[in-house]
Amino acid sequence: MNNQSKVTGVILAGGLARRMNNQDKGLVNYKGRPLVSYAIAALTAVADRSLINANRNRERYQMFGLPVIADQTDSFDGPLAGVLTAMLHTNAKVLVVMPCDTPLIKAEHLQKLLTARAVNDADVAVAFDGERLHPVFLAIKTSLKTSLQDYLASGQRKMEYWLEQQNSVYADFSAEPEIFVNVNTPTELSELEAKRQA
Repeated sequence: MNNQSKVTGVILAGGLARRMNNQDKGLVNYKGRPLVSYAIAALTAVADRSLINANRNRERYQMFGLPVIADQTDSFDGPLAGVLTAMLHTNAKVLVVMPCDTPLIKAEHLQKLLTARAVNDADVAVAFDGERLHPVFLAIKTSLKTSLQDYLASGQRKMEYWLEQQNSVYADFSAEPEIFVNVNTPTELSELEAKRQA
């Protein structure tokens, strides 16, 4: 990997996880390991450096050995705030972004995002499963930092709307949409564990 294509990875673990009884989702165990550890394994295989964006339990996240960065505000402003925070903490040209609660995502899926962005010389590649976008899975140029700061400063939070305004391409995951299953509730967690035992 040459210096021009340096990549920083960020795991978004900054939400409140209300449906998970306010437990910190990244720290909930899936098959005996914290959910965030699956994201770390996937990201560190494709990124030169990885960060965890967390607004709670920062000491526990630090135990995973990666820098832990909090949003610029303490108002839980959503995924874009985490993306901006990561942009402010890296010199890399490209950021690869994923959430902390999707244990089926592997390094090759993140590589597909990076490749889609590079091949199309786009500012952003966003995951698309054939039916819907998954806007928290991104390969994104850090040069969009000012645009993102302005968007958040205007009081807007919606990720899809901001992405529509950028030079974006879709990375096509229609052959395996199930990889985006994320764990929002204790029930979903046990269902996924049971399904994956089969």
